[in-house]
Amino acid sequence: MVTNHFWPENFRITDLAVGLQERGHEVSVLTGVPDYPEGRFYEGYGVFKRRFEVFQGVRIARFPLIPRGKGRAWELVLNYLSSAFFGCLLAPFYCRGKYDVIFVFDTSPVTIGLPAIVLKKLKSIPLVFWVLDLWPESLSATGAIRSPKTLQMVRRLVRYIHAQCDRILVSSRGFFQSIKKTGGYDREIIYFPNWVEPEYLTDEVRYAEGLPALPTGFRVMFAGNIGAAQDFETILTAAEKLISYSEIHWVILGDGRMAEWVKGQVLQRNLGEQFHLLGRYPAELMPQFFAQADAMLMTLRREPIFALTAPGKLQSYMACGKPIIAGLDGEGAKLVLEAGAGLACPAESPEALADRVLELYRMTPAERRKIGEQGKWYVREHFDRDKLFSQLEEMMVELIDSDTV
Repeated sequence: MVTNHFWPENFRITDLAVGLQERGHEVSVLTGVPDYPEGRFYEGYGVFKRRFEVFQGVRIARFPLIPRGKGRAWELVLNYLSSAFFGCLLAPFYCRGKYDVIFVFDTSPVTIGLPAIVLKKLKSIPLVFWVLDLWPESLSATGAIRSPKTLQMVRRLVRYIHAQCDRILVSSRGFFQSIKKTGGYDREIIYFPNWVEPEYLTDEVRYAEGLPALPTGFRVMFAGNIGAAQDFETILTAAEKLISYSEIHWVILGDGRMAEWVKGQVLQRNLGEQFHLLGRYPAELMPQFFAQADAMLMTLRREPIFALTAPGKLQSYMACGKPIIAGLDGEGAKLVLEAGAGLACPAESPEALADRVLELYRMTPAERRKIGEQGKWYVREHFDRDKLFSQLEEMMVELIDSDTV
């Protein structure tokens, strides 16, 4: 597995690696030094620290990189270039073993595909590429790159990477057309969504001692990255509109490049009594937090790329059995409504978002519980971990046996 992120960073690729290892496969991971989302190396890690380790049987090799810092454009460019350079340089030395297949977890940056291509050419084995973030669309959507010439260069790079792939998987059906438009890949594109982790499907979850006290009242909970894409301007404005409803509280779990800005806005808008920034917690504690929520919140900016995206946390939200408020367009909102798992409104619409929160607030607990249970049923039917892992396993075995490389 070749990935930008792995344990202790909170990404599903860790669960996939461990799950395949538990099924009897030997899994090795090539990844960078962990720095997401804070933009600095995790404690105990560094360029020359913990380059090799084992996590639940999975062997990990880490290449050095320049941390993301505060996520400014020049910092991200250095982060992307350094990870691609050191990944390509060290892959032949770090991955000396005999492998059957290369699996790429393609979150930003797409340059993680380059070390995988180096290994593919050295090992003459198939390359499977799981797309979770579209480039160059996400670069322009977040404002990281605005130059049309630069974006075109990135598109050519993506076309080259896709051309080297033996299979491309996508986490959202909305990605199909974009990948076809980019070109370079003329084989089957396979829909492989995010799955729900088993710990989120537990019916009885206790709130452990030592976790922060949560406000009393109606809790609207957001969990995840606090970045430009998550559109906290809309969340904050919706909270302002509901400030007279003292029982409605906004509980935010996570960290990211916009966290300091959000803290400043909470003070500036006098939202301190109702807007609670709790910081980042390990993924394994999320079910305990979610169990205390009355509604789960998911927002994205109004950009074409985000309308194609089904956020990875959607499955976890559904599984916890709480109604979802989806302030976003396209695929994510469609899934919430299709499942009957909550309410949706257009992206960047604070008035509509406030209305949806009020709508849920005014429902009876039994009505909210029914909506939550519908989401839980849907996620069991469509995003079952074992079923999806088996599908991936079968596809990779078939690819290995076909000798297509």
